[in-house]
Amino acid sequence: MEDELTPERIAKHYSACLDSVWVVNDAIANPDKYIGDDTVIQRNVQHLEGMRNADFWTTEDMTPIDAAIAAGNAALAG
Repeated sequence: MEDELTPERIAKHYSACLDSVWVVNDAIANPDKYIGDDTVIQRNVQHLEGMRNADFWTTEDMTPIDAAIAAGNAALAG
């Protein structure tokens, strides 16, 4: 079944989340790199929030995801 969430697919989702974590953190630390992309933080935070609410997670460490969501939302509010 194509939609089956195997451990490998869950790992790919987690890896994609960590990519978004990196982008959020990098955009906050280096805003000049993202001039012209005003929605980079918003898009990545939305991705992280959506994935964080998924019900397929097992033992993945959500600490960096939660931290990037909080930091991104703070930057957007700021």
